[in-house]
Amino acid sequence: MDDAEDPWYPFEDEGGFRLADFLYREEEMSAKKIDYLLEIWALNKAKNDDLAPFNSYAEMYNAIDSIELGDSPWQSFSLNFADDRDNPADTPWKTASYEVWYRDPARVVSNILDNPDYDGQIDYAAYVEVNEKDQRCWSDFMSGNLAWRRSTQIYEDDPSTEGSMICPIILGSDKTTVSVATGHVEYHPLYLSVGNIHSTVRRAHRSSVIPIGFLAIPKSDRKYDNDAAFRKFKKELYHTSISRILQPLKAGMKVPVVQRCPDGHFRRVIYELAAFIADYPEQVALAGIVQGWCPRCTGVNRDLDGVSGPRTRALTKRFIESAKGDGTILWDSYGIDDDILPFTHDFLRADIHEMLSPDLLHQVIKGTFKDHLVTWVGEYLVLEHGEKRANEILDDIDRRIAAAPSFPGLRRFPHGRRFKQWTGDDSKALMKVYLPAIQGHVPDEMVQAISAFLDFCYIARRADFTEDTLKALDKALQLFYLHREIFRNTGVRPDGFSLPRQHSLSHYRHLIEEFGAPGGLCSSITESRHITAVKKPWRRSNRYEALGQMLLTNQRLDKLAAARVDFVRKGLLAPSRMLPLPVIDTVRQGQVLKDVDGEWEVVDDDVDFVQGNVTLARRHVRGRTYPKSLQELAVHVHQPDLPRLTRRFLYDQLNLGNRSDEEQEDEPPIPLDACPRITGPIRVFHSAVATFYAPSDNSGRRGMRRERIRSVPSWRKRGERRDCALIVVDESETGMRGMAVVQRRTSLLILLPSPSPPSTACERVDTTGRACNFAVVCAQVFQSVAGCNLAPCLQDGLRDMSSQLPSTPEAPIPVDAIPVDTPNHVSIAPIFPPTSIHLGLSESIPSPLSSNQLSNPVAFNLLLALAAQSLAASDPPDDEDGLKLDVDRAVGLDQAEEYRKKYKEANTKLRVTRLLLSASSSTSRLQDTLIDSLKRLLVQHDIEIPSQLASLTMAVRPLSLPSTT
Repeated sequence: MDDAEDPWYPFEDEGGFRLADFLYREEEMSAKKIDYLLEIWALNKAKNDDLAPFNSYAEMYNAIDSIELGDSPWQSFSLNFADDRDNPADTPWKTASYEVWYRDPARVVSNILDNPDYDGQIDYAAYVEVNEKDQRCWSDFMSGNLAWRRSTQIYEDDPSTEGSMICPIILGSDKTTVSVATGHVEYHPLYLSVGNIHSTVRRAHRSSVIPIGFLAIPKSDRKYDNDAAFRKFKKELYHTSISRILQPLKAGMKVPVVQRCPDGHFRRVIYELAAFIADYPEQVALAGIVQGWCPRCTGVNRDLDGVSGPRTRALTKRFIESAKGDGTILWDSYGIDDDILPFTHDFLRADIHEMLSPDLLHQVIKGTFKDHLVTWVGEYLVLEHGEKRANEILDDIDRRIAAAPSFPGLRRFPHGRRFKQWTGDDSKALMKVYLPAIQGHVPDEMVQAISAFLDFCYIARRADFTEDTLKALDKALQLFYLHREIFRNTGVRPDGFSLPRQHSLSHYRHLIEEFGAPGGLCSSITESRHITAVKKPWRRSNRYEALGQMLLTNQRLDKLAAARVDFVRKGLLAPSRMLPLPVIDTVRQGQVLKDVDGEWEVVDDDVDFVQGNVTLARRHVRGRTYPKSLQELAVHVHQPDLPRLTRRFLYDQLNLGNRSDEEQEDEPPIPLDACPRITGPIRVFHSAVATFYAPSDNSGRRGMRRERIRSVPSWRKRGERRDCALIVVDESETGMRGMAVVQRRTSLLILLPSPSPPSTACERVDTTGRACNFAVVCAQVFQSVAGCNLAPCLQDGLRDMSSQLPSTPEAPIPVDAIPVDTPNHVSIAPIFPPTSIHLGLSESIPSPLSSNQLSNPVAFNLLLALAAQSLAASDPPDDEDGLKLDVDRAVGLDQAEEYRKKYKEANTKLRVTRLLLSASSSTSRLQDTLIDSLKRLLVQHDIEIPSQLASLTMAVRPLSLPSTT
C-alpha cells in the first residue's frame, strides 16, 4: 500500500501502533490480559459510538505479523546420523532426527544495513586513525588491522571489487539454560552482527545483534556420555549446522551484492566471516582443539606461556598431513582433535583461529580474577594459617568489603563476597574494593600481583586504544607475570600457571590491533542478548513445544522495532534517543578545528567549555532539623571551620575567570575580610547530582558523566549514608596522587546577593545553590557583601543619581562610607536619624514615616536603587485607602480631609517604602509595576532615569524580614 495513502499501515493510526508496541514489546502482556484490556476500552468507547484500536489480541497480532519491514521468516532443516555398514544406526541417538531452526543470514544482514537508525554510527570502509601525537588508534571494529588486511586481500584477488564495501560478519553462540527446576531446559542460539556498526551500538543491541539460528542439542542416556562416537557426532552436528545456516552468504563472498545502507545510499557489499564471540569451551569446539590448549597459538598445554606461534588453517592442515592419520600424535603433540573439521573450511578466506575474539567476561573478569586470583587467596590463607584461622581472616576480609563507603558507581556488599551465583557485574564490582580488603592478610607481593592484574583489566576494558595505551597494557601484564610467582612460591600453584584463560591475556595486544577495543566483541553481548531473545520469550510461552512460540516472538519483536525506525524516518514518531554528533571536529586548547582536505583549520577560537555542573535536590530539608545560620550549622555538624571555608569558597566562585592560574599562584592569599560575609538563611540538602566532563571508559571520550551523591542521616531505615568523592588537591600530580578522598556531610544553599548578571551568578554559584540570585533591601545588601564592594549596578546607579541631586544640608554620602560590619543590624544613620529607620535581623521600622524623612534626595534615591536591586515585593497595596482609614481613626472624620492633603505628597513615597519593607511577600515573580512606579517617581522629581534602572529586568526570590508596624 502507498505510504501517502496510509502512512501507518498496517495500523490504523499512531495510537494503534503505540498500543501494540507497548503491550507486546514493553509490557509483554499475555493474550488473555490484552483481551480484557481491549474489552474495557471498547465499553468506554461505546458511549461515543467509537471503537477500540483492536477488537482482540488476535487482531493486534495479525497487525504485527503484517509488518513487512524487518521480516526474516524462520525456516528449519533436519540432520540425522549417517548410517553405513561401519557405523550402523543401532542406538537411540543415531536414530533420532535433529531439527535446526534458522533465518536467512543474507536477509538479516540486509535488514541491519538498511536500518536508518544506524546512520552516523557505521563505518563503510576500513580506516587507520592517527591522533595528534601521530600514534595509531584503535576503537571500533573497522579501525582494526583485520578489516584493512581483508579489504586489501579481496581487491588483490579480484580487482573488479574496487569500490565495494566490506561487510565483516560477526557471529556468536553460547548455550543458555532457561529452567533448571523443570527439566533443565536449555537452548543453543546463534547470533549475527556486522562489524561496520560501532561497538557502542552493538553493546546496546538496538536490533544489531540478531538470533539467526537455534542449534540442536543432542541428548542421550548416561551410558553414552563417554562414548567417543557420540562425542564425535555432537561436534560434527555443531559445525555442519553452522555451515548449513551460513550458506546463503557464500555467493556474496565472491561477487558483491547491492545493499541499501543507513544513509539511504546503495552500495556493493562483499561479505566476510570476520569474528566469532564465544567463551573458552565454545572456542575449543569451534577450533577443533583439545581441552587445555590454546585455540590461537601452538603453545604446549603443559607450558602455554612458552615459545609458540600462531595457529592457522594452513598450519593445522600441515600437522594433519604430517601425522599420516595418527590421531594420537595430533592429540598429544599439537592439541588437535582430528575428528573436527571447522565450519570455516566451507567458506572463502575464513580461518576460525583468526576469527576467535577476546572475551573480557570469561577470560579476564570471571576467569582470571574470580576463578583464579580470589580462589588462590583463599587457598593461600588455608595453607598458611590453617582452615580455622583462614576462615576468621576471610570473615575479616568480608567485613572490610562490607564496610566500603558509599560512592557513585561503587557497589556495596553488605555480607561480603559470600554468595553462590557470581555474575560478571558482581566480579567487576568486587574488583573495586577487593585490593584494600586483603591488605595486611596476604604478602605484599600477592597484593602487587593483583594490583598489576587490575591495571591490565581496566586498561583492556577501555573503549579507545593508542600505542601508549598498548605499551601500558604490556607493562601491566609483565608485572602481573612477575608478581604472580608468589602463588607458586607459597605452594598455591606448585605446577605453575598453564591456564588457557589466563594465558589468553598474552594475546590481547594482538587482538586489539586486529579487532579494535575488546569490549565490542565480548561474550557479555551475547549473554545479555540471551535475556531478550531466549529467556523472556520462553517465559511468555506455554512451555509446550516452546521453541516455535519463541521464534514467533522474536520475529514479531524484530518487526515492531523495524516499524518504529521507519515511522521515525518518516517523521511520524519522535526519536527515542538523541542522535550522536558527527565526530568531524576536534578541540585543542580552547579551539575548535576541522579536518579540511587533510589539514586542520580553526573553525572557532577562544571557546569556553563547560567542565561540570552540580544540581541540588529539588527540596531542601524542612523543619528544624538544621539551624538556619551558618555559625550555628557549623556547631551542629561539628565543623568549626565551615564559615571560614564557605566564605573563601564563595569568593573563588564569584571571581571565576577574573584571574589567570598564574596570577592566582603568584598572589598572596585573599584576606578573610575580603571574602563575602554570609548572613542569609542557610538551607541544607541531602543529595546532589554532579555532571562533569570526564573522558573515560564509563562516559566515553565524547561524553559527559553524571553521578548522584548522597549524604543522609537515615538511608532506607538502615542507618546513615555518607557518600565519598574524589577532590583534586594537587593539579601537578597525575591520577590519584593528586587527589584526596572526602566524605560528603551536607550541601548548603546560601542566599546571597549576586554581583553579576543572574545567569552568570547561577553558573558560578550553582555548586552551592540552585538559584543564588538573591538581593535584599537596604542594609542587608551591604551586610551580606561585607568586605566586598557593592554590586556594580548599585554603585553606578547611586553615583549617577547623586550627581544630579541639588545641594542639601546633608552632603551626599560616599558609597564606601555606608557601614557594613554591624553584627545584628545595620543602621544607615548617615542618611536617616538613628531613631527613624533601622533595617536588620531584629529591628522594626517606626511608622508612619514623615514627609521630611522621605524628602531627603539622597535617602530617596538610595531607596530607589535598592528597590531596583531587590524587587522582592508583593503587589502594591492600596496605600491611599489604608492611610485614609488610619487618619479617620486618629483625628475624626471632620479633620480627615486636611490630613489627607498633608500626607498626599508623602503617600507615593510611603508606597514605595512599604513595598520595599514588605515582610509577608511570598511571590518571586518580576514586579513590573514596581519598576514603572520608580521610573514615574524619578520623573516627578526631575531626576533622569539611570540606565541601570531603565534596562533592569530581574526575577528574584522574596526575603522574609521582621514584620513592620
